[in-house]
Amino acid sequence: MNDASAPRFQEVADRIWVARYPWFDVNVTLISGDRGLLVVDTHASGAAAREVVGDVRRLGRGEVVAVVNTHEHFDHTFGNAAFRAAYGDLPIHAHETAAANTVSAGERIKAVYAAPPDDQPDDPHRDEVAATEIVPADHTFSSAVALDLGDRMVELVHPGRGHTAGDLVVRVPDADCLLAGDLVEESGPPGFGADSYPLEWPLSLDIVLGLTGSGSVIVPGHGAPVDRDFVEDQRSAIGIVAETTRDLASRGVPLDQALDATAEWPYPKANLANAVRRIYEQLPRNQKRLPLI
Repeated sequence: MNDASAPRFQEVADRIWVARYPWFDVNVTLISGDRGLLVVDTHASGAAAREVVGDVRRLGRGEVVAVVNTHEHFDHTFGNAAFRAAYGDLPIHAHETAAANTVSAGERIKAVYAAPPDDQPDDPHRDEVAATEIVPADHTFSSAVALDLGDRMVELVHPGRGHTAGDLVVRVPDADCLLAGDLVEESGPPGFGADSYPLEWPLSLDIVLGLTGSGSVIVPGHGAPVDRDFVEDQRSAIGIVAETTRDLASRGVPLDQALDATAEWPYPKANLANAVRRIYEQLPRNQKRLPLI
């Protein structure tokens, strides 16, 4: 638990506060308007979210009136039920694909925590993950939607697929601030999971960049706030992963040899196995040659 005398939430733009939690180095963000607080992402368990609720109340900036999930992964959605328990039947907003996938994605994680791999120590959060009620978003959209907080509008935009199929970003125009979810990560390499879309991710980040300016504050899903230059660099690096893998496939390099076929990866190979596999799966047939003999 954090020291109650030291506020967890720090203001990063006008009436926008971010709290950075050690478990997963995940960010929870508050956006304030006349109608109350909008919470963006809710942490990775019911117990963790109850700590977040305590931090929100210690900040003392009003009542939570709605929740947004930037995508379906459990470290961003497993606190939904705890926020509803604390604040009533809150609307929970997400992209329609993320909402549809939240329960199945959460159940897969619960199964992993219930039977951890033999080579990994038992996670101290195992019981709290198992005890968490999975609550998906009930307010969804397909492309973009605006939320009215009274004296300010907040835009939810689906820029395309990347980290998942249902990523959204949250834009607060009057504060020149954008919450990028896990389309942008500062505390580690981008999360190329088994449900990621590395070929499309750079194009989605082009849309994100189009929503920002030189002075924008951009809050990643994990880590410290960044600027537009950081996002441009990450977009370029993900683009290198996509185009390098496309080239290898077009030359007939087998999937199981692709990671070792070049030394020009922008991220450690250990982080790229899923990215390369997903790109091989997603490339059209006419962009892949038969494996070299």
